[in-house]
Amino acid sequence: MAIPGYVSYQRREFCKDIRCPIQRLLEKAPSGTPEYEEVRGICQTRCIHTTYEFHHWLIEKGYEVVRPEKHETNGGRRGSVGA
Repeated sequence: MAIPGYVSYQRREFCKDIRCPIQRLLEKAPSGTPEYEEVRGICQTRCIHTTYEFHHWLIEKGYEVVRPEKHETNGGRRGSVGA
């Protein structure tokens, strides 16, 4: 849910913008195929980019990271950098 006057980050926007080679492989693989799932696994668990790169990309693009005052944890869920 976007804050009025702001836009939300779109999934894999960072990956596409920086022309990540793994993202490019993902775009070539047919969705739902074993090849797609294998490449997707790289994004999910072995991303080749760092949170530092992602964080600075967000700043460069004008994004602001916000959360509600009353914050509930996500149960320790971990994900990839740009996902």
